[in-house]
Amino acid sequence: MAISLKKGQRISLEKDGGGQLTQLCVGVNWGAIETKGLFGKNKVAVDLDASCGTFDGNKNLLELVYFGQLSAKGIQHSGDDLTGDMDGDDGLDNEVIVVNLLQVGSDVNQIVFVLNSFQGQDFKDIPFASIRLYEGTSGRVDKIHATFDIANDPKFFGSVSMVMGKLYKKDSQWKFTAIGDPTKDKKLEHTIGTVQAQYL
Repeated sequence: MAISLKKGQRISLEKDGGGQLTQLCVGVNWGAIETKGLFGKNKVAVDLDASCGTFDGNKNLLELVYFGQLSAKGIQHSGDDLTGDMDGDDGLDNEVIVVNLLQVGSDVNQIVFVLNSFQGQDFKDIPFASIRLYEGTSGRVDKIHATFDIANDPKFFGSVSMVMGKLYKKDSQWKFTAIGDPTKDKKLEHTIGTVQAQYL
């Protein structure tokens, strides 16, 4: 059963039958914002952007995977979703980052996942915004390990960016730590700068 992630929580990457997971997915799901106008209710599209940066042991950024660069060695982004679910929650992730740990570059020491609201729409206004860490592919969920409920967590209210969590290598084994911190950043490049300064 999936657990609700809390800051600093470590997630085991061990398979049920033994051995380490080799492929992980970070999926983000969200909806359109409903507004009331003169002629009734309207839906406003929301563009959330899931991204990740790879870093070496000296905290140097090696590669950035985001809507403008959808792949790196061992990492694949599903593509930019510019609207969210306009007709309600379909239960599917709008953007997914798939990481194959066997294919990631040998110089990669940490992989940090971040989320930005591209148009600056407040997380508190975005319906059913959530993140999940799971086994599977961008189109198939095999097992959900953990979730973040952004839409219903007051600590994200007033923010347009956050650091989701990180994969890191220790004693040649990959581990995952939840972070779940909102940041004051407005742009992806600023969020990555915050990651380098505070989370590596």
